[in-house]
Amino acid sequence: MTLNQFITTLNAWGENRVPFFFFVDFELKKPKVFRLDEVNPSEILFFMNGFTNAPEYSGKPLTVELKKTPVSFDDYRNRFNKVSYHLGYGDTFLTNLTVKTPIEINYSLRELFTISKAKYKLWFNEQFLVFSPETFVQIRENKIYSFPMKGTIDARIPNAAEIILQDKKEQAEHVTIVDLIRNDISQVAEQVTVSRFRYLEEIKTNNKNLLQVSSEVTGTLPVGFHKSLGDILIKLLPAGSVSGAPKPKTVEVIQKAEGEERGYYTGVVGYFDGTNLDTGVMIRYIEKAGNQYFYRSGGGITTQSQVHSEYEETIDKIYVPID
Repeated sequence: MTLNQFITTLNAWGENRVPFFFFVDFELKKPKVFRLDEVNPSEILFFMNGFTNAPEYSGKPLTVELKKTPVSFDDYRNRFNKVSYHLGYGDTFLTNLTVKTPIEINYSLRELFTISKAKYKLWFNEQFLVFSPETFVQIRENKIYSFPMKGTIDARIPNAAEIILQDKKEQAEHVTIVDLIRNDISQVAEQVTVSRFRYLEEIKTNNKNLLQVSSEVTGTLPVGFHKSLGDILIKLLPAGSVSGAPKPKTVEVIQKAEGEERGYYTGVVGYFDGTNLDTGVMIRYIEKAGNQYFYRSGGGITTQSQVHSEYEETIDKIYVPID
């Protein structure tokens, strides 16, 4: 399916209130959309903020064993320096840099889908698995909501909440993303406001708990917006929290620094129930290539970023949420 076909389909199904499920890649080259009642659970399993086509797991708690082989620090620093070059010239002032880490894991992707816990989950035909805590946008009645997520800290650290909320680098990075999302939402809505700023949520993982910092941006959509669902969505992509600002130039910087396409990683997944839309950013992502598994993770880079701490944060985000 081409991007234009994807947009046209979402517009038509939105106007006719046809429920649908979709996911789209970061580069906007491989969008997929299905009528909600035609999603085949032998190929696609999803859990969207409580709405799912998968049976609830009722078995005993299982132990996830995940062994990671991180990219070398020198490799990461080389990518980091490419981003820093463009930061220095003002081409970008926030870039989300990601890497692909080989992992070994003791369950299949489908099994991990069943036992993992997250706000948004997607298993696609044993090709990849998403267990994301991050909402992209929600549409309820005529309101659009976005919840940009930027900033993570190990909850075990003493005074972790105070540390991350007072960290100047984290503050600057979060403000940049919130401003970007506010501008994005302003392309499709009016009366755009930041209704909540830098609130904390706790995420439980297979080996530790994390505190995640988010904000809430809201706006009012025009009358008849359902017939433009495809256009609205594409105007907002790629998601600002996993690209950066200014978005078009930053995407070019990402392509240079990362050296390969992201594919469905950091794309968007969601569903329309005939009235409302709920979507998630496809972070916390495992993909399978042949017999090898890879976990993709990353973080935001600014002029204030320190390469060692960014490297550690990227490794820290390699986990499976199980509770």
